[in-house]
Amino acid sequence: MNKDWIEILLAAIYSSSEKIMEVYKTNFDVELKEDRSPVTLADTLSSQIINDHLIKTGIPVISEEDIKPSFEKRKNHSKIWLVDPLDGTKEFILKNDEFCINIALIHNGAPVFGMIASPTNKQIIFGGKSIGVFHIPYGTKNYLDKQFKVKSIKTQKKDKGLIYSRSHFTPGVSKLIIQLEEKYGSLEIIKKGSALKFFDLVLGNAHFYPRMAPTMEWDIAAGDAIYRAVGGEVLDFTNFESLKYNKASLFNPNFIAKPVGLSLN
Repeated sequence: MNKDWIEILLAAIYSSSEKIMEVYKTNFDVELKEDRSPVTLADTLSSQIINDHLIKTGIPVISEEDIKPSFEKRKNHSKIWLVDPLDGTKEFILKNDEFCINIALIHNGAPVFGMIASPTNKQIIFGGKSIGVFHIPYGTKNYLDKQFKVKSIKTQKKDKGLIYSRSHFTPGVSKLIIQLEEKYGSLEIIKKGSALKFFDLVLGNAHFYPRMAPTMEWDIAAGDAIYRAVGGEVLDFTNFESLKYNKASLFNPNFIAKPVGLSLN
């Protein structure tokens, strides 16, 4: 991941955030896509802006709001961008500030770099194993300065917590909470929408993030790349292997994010 690409991503984030917040402050319309999920003008404007920036990298883009190329075409790309131009549209519609922008670089099926930005809080986490992870406010010039570098979660001494989706709580999550509290004692429970949950995971405010409801690759890839770089892992609940990307099906399996070495039983 070279610095020129980071500059491109930051420019895309700042420009798309501006448009998202312009829409957010209005009484915007909500439409339904074919899968019955909501979409707004903010989703489409952000998608256009990010695509216009990422085209400069020469790497194909798979975005939630675009027509997806067939697997026969995309399986031959060793690198792709996975983009969610407005993750948490339901939260955006509710105007509770819990939405974000996700951009991930995938190399041979693995997430190697991610950037997650909160337009309302004006905070960004980004990075990967090659450069480490950084937490910056919008507009930071020396964004790779050591003062912004996030420590490994192994060195973050905090009481254990669990975070889950504000909109998708399932019985399986409830059972897991009981199981984990039997092992680790009382957990701090956090509810939050969108991939903003990865801010809490990366910064050590939460240690477990189970998801037992449908998600797509662009929902998770950026957070997965960032979390891996500070000592975390995102595992398929069926076989406890790392998630894979640019699959024939772009749906994720049920998964759990947690620090490496922290057991579930």
